[in-house]
Amino acid sequence: MSDTDALRQQVEKEIAEHKVLVYGKGTKAQPRCGFTLETIEFFNRFGYPFEVVDVLEDMPKREVLAHMTDWPTLPKVFINGKFYGDTDILAPMEANGELKAILSEAFAGEPEPAAVIKLH
Repeated sequence: MSDTDALRQQVEKEIAEHKVLVYGKGTKAQPRCGFTLETIEFFNRFGYPFEVVDVLEDMPKREVLAHMTDWPTLPKVFINGKFYGDTDILAPMEANGELKAILSEAFAGEPEPAAVIKLH
């Protein structure tokens, strides 16, 4: 198996393990770019659990992700295994109610989030 195939399998496993997964620059606790911070703040408003994977210094993984998604920039958001882009795509989906339905479906059978976290 090539390194690229192994990385692709790793990415597919990560996507399968998390209902909402953000590949970005930095971590949830320490975002290292404004777009990643914006995406973290965006998902914090919903209150559902999500994970952030730092790929800032992992060029091979970033290249695999770019090839898999045909999306050259970070962050890259996956919900329930499907790639959605970033907040430029998700914000209009939130405005028209589509994102709420997608998140509700992804977390079906789980309790609704009790509180929404606000970052200042």
